[in-house]
Amino acid sequence: MATRVIPPRILRNLRYNTATRPLSAPNPTISPTVAPPYFVEKTDPAILKPPSSASDADSILNFDNVEKLFSYVPTFRLLRSSAILHATAVGPVVDFGMWLMKSKVMEVDFLKRPVLASIKHTFYEHFCAGEDAVTAGESIRLLRQAGLRGMLVYGVEDANDNDACDRNHNGFLHTVDVSRSLPPSSVSFVIVKITAICPMKLLERVSDLLRWQEKDPSFNLPWKRDTLPLFSESSPLYHTRKRPEPLSREEEHELELAIQRMQELCEKCVQNNIPLLVDAEHTSVQPAIDYFTYSSAILYNREDKPIVFGTIQTYLKDAKERLLIATEAAEEMGIPMGFKLVRGAYMSSERTLATSLGFASPIHNNIQATHKCFNDCSAFLLEKIANGPGALVLATHNVESGKLAAAKAHELGMGKVNHKLEFAQLHGMSEALSFALSNAGFQVSKYMPFGPVETVMPYLLRRAEENRGILAASGFDRQLMRKELKRRLTAAVV
Repeated sequence: MATRVIPPRILRNLRYNTATRPLSAPNPTISPTVAPPYFVEKTDPAILKPPSSASDADSILNFDNVEKLFSYVPTFRLLRSSAILHATAVGPVVDFGMWLMKSKVMEVDFLKRPVLASIKHTFYEHFCAGEDAVTAGESIRLLRQAGLRGMLVYGVEDANDNDACDRNHNGFLHTVDVSRSLPPSSVSFVIVKITAICPMKLLERVSDLLRWQEKDPSFNLPWKRDTLPLFSESSPLYHTRKRPEPLSREEEHELELAIQRMQELCEKCVQNNIPLLVDAEHTSVQPAIDYFTYSSAILYNREDKPIVFGTIQTYLKDAKERLLIATEAAEEMGIPMGFKLVRGAYMSSERTLATSLGFASPIHNNIQATHKCFNDCSAFLLEKIANGPGALVLATHNVESGKLAAAKAHELGMGKVNHKLEFAQLHGMSEALSFALSNAGFQVSKYMPFGPVETVMPYLLRRAEENRGILAASGFDRQLMRKELKRRLTAAVV
């Protein structure tokens, strides 16, 4: 496939390092007890216009008619969903499940088999799409009947060597093939985890080198390809405390192999007209993940249709600033960008790492600041794509954010089922929000991991830990499910 040739004029004018940081002070130490400003405003504040008012938003989504809301959900599935959400809302239940899966019980075959069987028919079937891509495809077909789409996720976690990366890569390629075999538009995205196609240690090394170049722009990285800005002035750089050694020949070769895997996957997605969405990870490896994402976007995103989408975690204090400078650079280069906005999933580990190094957490100081950042970034990108190229995925389980974004899209006249905008929730979570958005005419996808139960267990454990707060706060969904179950029971009796 031909690659995009970027005019030297643009490359000369763009400066990917937004600030030169003195080596003597790579990132100022901040006492964790002091709350720093969460965002250094570098542009006109009017650019980030606030979303529509809550009163306008309430009129777009309807949660009152539970019969219509859950009309596509069979009673058995509604009962199971309600029971599982109730169980996962109880902290000790989640703690026990996580302890059990990590315990020596799982090393004893005759004990392991019944445990996995019970998990398969409860939590696994609720949160996952199936044991292989074909079964996942059947789940996608059922979703399509309910007016929803699917994001197919090959449920593998981090890879530690090239053999594992190759196996995972083949799994991602097969996912594209299965997506292509399903009804048109029923699969909105294929998801890729860079940590599954590039060894984790190498991602850490590449992130260190990219961070050091941000501190010292004269630091040469001969392997580095054209990319969008990876950092802002407020980005955390404390992970890299000293000048890292250059990549060895072997490491450069491994990096080239990982880039080739990514490019092959991108080319297959281009050929099959299926967007590829790159998941975000923790900040220690996110610079390398953004590098993979943006360098691929430069090569494969064309005209008004992004193929490669990146992910912005808005619980990070630098999220809004990084989004602004990346979109500005993409516009100058004529690259249509696709972004997925999420709140974030590594709050505990990020805060623990920062505190251990004597720095303030990179996470917003409170949930209100995170909500504001998500909503501000949503409004900014909605205005961008309404008036120009690019596309947006709003991955949220927060009802208020869903209402505000829906109202903003309506205000901008984006219309029903706009191909530039997709809402998304995890499979098995926030069903009411998913159906309400779909009933209002928006495209909605469910994030659907698949794979053998044992293979996907690390994913399930991570999701249980990351989404503990969301699961505990699932009362809105559970309340609406109970209301619909009561209505169906009453109708059956009468």
